[in-house]
Amino acid sequence: MIDVRCVAVVLAGGTGTRVGLDLPKQLIKIAGKPIIEHTIAALQDSPLVDEILVMMAPGHLDPVHDIVRGGAYPKVTRILEGAGTRNDTTRAALDAIAESQGADDCFVLLHDAVRPLLSQDIIEANVRALETYDAVDTAIGSADTIIQVHEDTTDELIDDVLRRDLLRRGQTPQSFRLSTIRAAYDKAVQDPDFTATDDCTVVLRYSPDVPIAVVQGHERNMKVTEPIDVYLADKLFQLRTFEAPGHLSAEDYTRAFEGKTLVVFGGSYGIGRDIGLLAEEHGATVLTYSRTSTGTHVERREDVAAAAAEVLTKTGQVDFVVVTAGVLPQGRLTDATEETVVNSTEVNYLAPIFIAQEFHPHLVASQGSLLLFTSSSYTRGRSGYALYSSAKAAVVNLTQALADEWAADGVRVNCVNPERTATPMRSNAFGEEPPGTLLTSREVASQSLDVLASRLTGHVVDVRRDLS
Repeated sequence: MIDVRCVAVVLAGGTGTRVGLDLPKQLIKIAGKPIIEHTIAALQDSPLVDEILVMMAPGHLDPVHDIVRGGAYPKVTRILEGAGTRNDTTRAALDAIAESQGADDCFVLLHDAVRPLLSQDIIEANVRALETYDAVDTAIGSADTIIQVHEDTTDELIDDVLRRDLLRRGQTPQSFRLSTIRAAYDKAVQDPDFTATDDCTVVLRYSPDVPIAVVQGHERNMKVTEPIDVYLADKLFQLRTFEAPGHLSAEDYTRAFEGKTLVVFGGSYGIGRDIGLLAEEHGATVLTYSRTSTGTHVERREDVAAAAAEVLTKTGQVDFVVVTAGVLPQGRLTDATEETVVNSTEVNYLAPIFIAQEFHPHLVASQGSLLLFTSSSYTRGRSGYALYSSAKAAVVNLTQALADEWAADGVRVNCVNPERTATPMRSNAFGEEPPGTLLTSREVASQSLDVLASRLTGHVVDVRRDLS
């Protein structure tokens, strides 16, 4: 438990000249949202961040106010104009924080608005490091050899080849105790030759006795600067997956599921069955629907509507809905019959849509969660699985779209992407496979409950074997 207040500052003073647009680059849309909104969302999702301060380019505060006005980002307390330079903007932010904090010290995370792929691991590493150090940088190693050229030559000539093992590429957040970074800036402004491209440099030069810790960043924590970066960031968001949340304890499971109603479509065997059994062990009322156990055809809207009505009659509420129903047709698309094409599309794609539509009002009432399932083949269609792969890609897009649509309703929507799992559907398709090469359905079920109990939404969550 960290008892020091943590304030995250989103530095959004850039104007986007290098990406060739008339609006600031932080307002460019990628993956359906302005870049700055993805950044704010990452900080909002962190339980370690108490407050978010946005320093926005002058003349462009209204779009940020529009983003936060809907109430999805309550940690954003102030949106202020940035100053002339990056350092001036940082100083203005620090002064604003100091004014609100009074005599109290706090942690300050300074993060570029145009690094929208910030992970929770990086945020946590910064905050944890501040428990020991007063200044922290985020950096990654260099895969390339770095050369240094002569300063005073017309032609570029190599002056030195630097040791790659000692080099790091700086990212953000850069994090500090408020008192530390303010003291460094107070000294810096007295230097008429002061220049710095980042805030750790200010501490390094003007508070040299303060050790600066380095925590591990990530290649995905990229900065959107050039036109190609916009394209790459958009693609990374499309393919973005998350490791499953940490396993909950038995007590946590009971707190999350006791007295709640969980509905499973496709729950007669495999992952769906184990999700239901595990939830029941921790006090949930579980109702499962499938073609074999209840005669429910998920591809028929009337069957889904009937299931919803039955659940409400029996329990009066719906807290969680899980869709594991699916079919796995194999073979060349040109050889598939019309019946196979229609059945595969209806079960694997239309069914989640019908279930989402029919259960939406009930999930709104409970502020509940919808969990869908995809397959690793969603990232690239595979020969012999065109129908299955394309439907699973569609389910990922459906998850992300519904999470956005339902955010204001308080309903969470996520998608689990399990590694190869030992289920009857897989055995029927591939026969017996070597022991130890597959996840068990119980493992996937456990991590699925972790996702249901979390506050995540719009995420594709990878579930993989523990190879440690």
